[in-house]
Amino acid sequence: MKKYSYIGVAFIILIFGIYAVPKIVNRFKNNDVIKNDNKVEKIIKHDSISKLVTINKVPSFEFTNQDSALISNSFYDGKVYVVEFFFTTCPTICPKMNENMVKIQNKYYGNLDFGIASFSINPTHDTPKILKEYAKLHGATLKNWNFLTGDQEKIYELANSGFTLYAGENSEAEGGFEHSGMFALIDKDGNIRSRLDDFGNPIAFYDGLDAKGVQMILEDIAILLKE
Repeated sequence: MKKYSYIGVAFIILIFGIYAVPKIVNRFKNNDVIKNDNKVEKIIKHDSISKLVTINKVPSFEFTNQDSALISNSFYDGKVYVVEFFFTTCPTICPKMNENMVKIQNKYYGNLDFGIASFSINPTHDTPKILKEYAKLHGATLKNWNFLTGDQEKIYELANSGFTLYAGENSEAEGGFEHSGMFALIDKDGNIRSRLDDFGNPIAFYDGLDAKGVQMILEDIAILLKE
C-alpha cells in the first residue's frame, strides 16, 4: 500500500507541476509576483534611461564665441545642450572628442532646441579667429554650437567647480594642458542631467571618447528634448 501511496503522491505533484510551473514562469516573464494576500503586484524594473537625475545647476557664465559675440547662459535657455572643455592645439583626445561631437551635431541638426558649448582651456591662443577656423576645419556647422573663449581663470573655475570636469595647465602633458574627455548634458532649465548606472548611481557625465558613451548621450538628449 505504501508503494502505491508514494506513486499517487508523486503523480499529484507531477500534475501540479505541469499546471502551475508554466503559470509561475509567465508571471515572472510579465514582471508579476504573487503577494501573501494572493494579489498580483508589478515588479518595478530598473531602466537606466527612463529617468535622468539632476546633478547640479550650471553656474552663470559669459564668454566670447567664434563670431566675437558674447554668449551667456541665456543663449541656451529652453535648449538641451552638450558641454565639453578642449583646446584647439590639443594633440591627444580633443580631435576624437570633436569627431564624436560632430556625430551628435548631425543627429540633431536643424533642431532649434538643441545646442553645443565648447569651452577652450587655452584662451590666450584660442582667439575667436582661431576658434572659427577650428570649427570650419572640424565640420562644426550647427547654428547653436558655440566655441567659447575668455578669461582663463573663469573658464577653469567653470570647468573645475561648476561642472567638476577637470581642466588645468601641465607643462609635462602633451600640448601643455590636461582636461577631461567627458561630455556634460544640460536640460532646458540649465540643470546638468545624467542617467543612472546598473547600480542606481548617477554616471554624472558621458564618455566623449567612447562609442557607447556617445550612444548613451544621444539617447538621453532625445529624452530631454521631449520634457
